[in-house]
Amino acid sequence: MRYVYMDNGATSFPKAPGVAESMADYILNVGTNVNRGAYSSSYKAENIVYETRELLCKLFRFNKPENVIFTKNITESMNVLIKGLLKEKDHVIVSSMEHNAVMRPLNSLNKVEYTKVLCSKTGVLSIEDVENSIKPNTKAIIMTHASNVCGTILDLEKVGQLCKKHNLFFIIDSAQTAGSIDIDINKLNADAIGFTGHKSLLGPQGIGGFIVNDGINNEMTTLIEGGTGSLSDKEIQPDYMPDKYESGTLNIPGIYGLNASLKYLLNQGIKDIRDNEINLINRFLEGLLNIKNIELIGKKTATDRTGIVSIDFIHNDNGLVAHEFSKDYGIMTRSGLHCAPSAHKTLGTFPRGTVRFSLGHFTTIEEIDYAIECINKIANK
Repeated sequence: MRYVYMDNGATSFPKAPGVAESMADYILNVGTNVNRGAYSSSYKAENIVYETRELLCKLFRFNKPENVIFTKNITESMNVLIKGLLKEKDHVIVSSMEHNAVMRPLNSLNKVEYTKVLCSKTGVLSIEDVENSIKPNTKAIIMTHASNVCGTILDLEKVGQLCKKHNLFFIIDSAQTAGSIDIDINKLNADAIGFTGHKSLLGPQGIGGFIVNDGINNEMTTLIEGGTGSLSDKEIQPDYMPDKYESGTLNIPGIYGLNASLKYLLNQGIKDIRDNEINLINRFLEGLLNIKNIELIGKKTATDRTGIVSIDFIHNDNGLVAHEFSKDYGIMTRSGLHCAPSAHKTLGTFPRGTVRFSLGHFTTIEEIDYAIECINKIANK
């Protein structure tokens, strides 16, 4: 039986060429910590860590490598940003498409108020509704760049313009777009962007981070404190970057892997990567149009959508359908609510959930056609 991986929205597979080799090189030939040792192998690791910050600056069009912070994943990044910025009586605005990586931290802050702006049945955000939600105590707008359920890309450039107009902080969750869609932090007027290394950045699990400008950083407190290898004579956390947010040992093997994947992506070119993704999306959507007994969730064209395609198999249990795809056809998908119950409520798929097919950089036209054939078989047997 052939095997087709279509769960890139959860994590990309395969990883970019060179990722495994770079991680193995660190583990086998370097192995040392950073900011702790006065010897050549430690300096070598430090250089790779700094170079990776520079590569992320290049990707996001940012100019301060020291303001690129590494975490274990974007969930940690969003927690640090949300809990570090917001204080009692603050108000923030989010969309109804947010992942629990945003909603759960917000809901844990009992004395912080938020307004959830309802998107359309296809996940489209109304900029007018966002502006109408601004209050005198609104401090920030926090939004996903694209839905992890239906793939709809939110118009964050207009949201950024609103933030600039009303002097609000703007925080972006780029989990589903960094690496596959061009992101210019200045064009979006973003103050902070959370990213994960293991999805469209094609790196390993366990490495993520965030980028902050000086304005939002000066308003933020730390979530975790500890050893940084700097100011070791003091028992208070350094307030300079990146040490302010990077306590303890970094995931250096993960950074080595991310370094390799970023070099691959930047060499390929994000525009060419996006063009290829659009071709794959169009092929998939066109193939789904004439299949009966399914409902395509979200936008029906590739315009302003990512390679995430959710389907509701109307007369079937979507969880059982996903299992059947794997067992009988070797197609790996994800069913359920995708850690985004609010998005599913918006799209009308709560509590049933959907079967999510998420295309990736290495997905082929042949795999798309095979998936369409299998979807038709399962939906109409």
